[in-house]
Amino acid sequence: MTYQPKSDFLQIIRARGFLADCTDLQELDDKLRAGVTPAYIGYDATAKSLHVGHLLNIMLLRWYQKTGHKPITLMGGGTTKVGDPSFRADERPLLDAAAIDGNIAGMSRVFARYLRYDDSATGALMLNNAEWLDGLNYLEFLRDIGRHFSVNRMLSFESVKSRLDREQSLSFLEFNYMILQAYDFLELNRRYGCLLQMGGSDQWGNIINGIDLTRRVLDQEIFGLTTPLLTTSDGKKMGKSQGGAIWLDGDMLSPYEFWQFWRNTTDADVGRFLKLYTELPLEECERLGALAGSEINEAKIILANEVTGLLHGSEAAAAAEATARAVFEKGGTGDDLPRLTLSADDIGEGISIAQLITRTGLAASGKEAKRLIAEGGARMNDAAVTDAGLMITANDLAQPMKLSAGKKRHALVVLSE
Repeated sequence: MTYQPKSDFLQIIRARGFLADCTDLQELDDKLRAGVTPAYIGYDATAKSLHVGHLLNIMLLRWYQKTGHKPITLMGGGTTKVGDPSFRADERPLLDAAAIDGNIAGMSRVFARYLRYDDSATGALMLNNAEWLDGLNYLEFLRDIGRHFSVNRMLSFESVKSRLDREQSLSFLEFNYMILQAYDFLELNRRYGCLLQMGGSDQWGNIINGIDLTRRVLDQEIFGLTTPLLTTSDGKKMGKSQGGAIWLDGDMLSPYEFWQFWRNTTDADVGRFLKLYTELPLEECERLGALAGSEINEAKIILANEVTGLLHGSEAAAAAEATARAVFEKGGTGDDLPRLTLSADDIGEGISIAQLITRTGLAASGKEAKRLIAEGGARMNDAAVTDAGLMITANDLAQPMKLSAGKKRHALVVLSE
């Protein structure tokens, strides 16, 4: 019989679909019931913001804190200098210290929306592994830590094996990454009493390494827990769209565009996403997810409002919904749509409609914009665009122009004063 957890945290995440694997579910359950338990998830600082692909584990940390435990967000100020090779076809570009620090600052702003950072027993900690990795003595590290790792075993991990099987280069620098991540767990246990590492299921091998190392060096019993790697019901990787990554930073992706991403959720994913990305009661998530026909659209609006409200605030979610209703139901433009502002000098004697569609981000390239027009998917002020060479002048922008790609993606083009 499958073990049924008794701790609030494990009961909630199992019921809501967060739990993929755990090293020892019953023993971890006992630890969580015994008192406040620190747990961490690591994030390498490879971009200026986190994106929707990170949101599942951010919500996991949020539930961890809400159920009376201490979450640790570990910024990879040290490991980012190496780069995680897991399931990548090539080596990550190396970033300098200034770029890494800037990325950490951007990521920290996102975490502050979901977690409470303070000095209380359950207050979240924001740590940086550069604190202990930057000062390592290489020879001492090899002698004290490296001796606990078997190269044969490291080569057997799927993240490394898949790269080698494709005969793609794996640098010695990247090969060291799993040792450094394992060392992170050891240091967090030694310094902060951290008993649990969580992460996506692609991190299982790295998590196991950290558990084994900490047992060997410190003789401590610690745990690992993973979440499923999510794809949408049509098989796409979660968090990707035609326009690229769905960023969690309002400066990189407007609250309206973020809201619209969730509003466009496939019918089959609504119930599952409500459980994972909102805090609505489980019964309500199931009720909404079971709706059919036109009623499922209202469930999607609830999903979009709840997720956007957590990240950007309830006012931003309400404004996004109002804009969407103005655009879709009333044929208006909506003040909150993504916008491209051009000056008369930018336009000169004229700019083609294909260029405008590209510059608004509705198409990734001029070629894609022309294909969109040829297939009848482009509209200007709700009228079909048929000529990719149509020239737009400053006079045409005396009033804001709404451009559309299909039925769901819109942008405004305005002339600066």
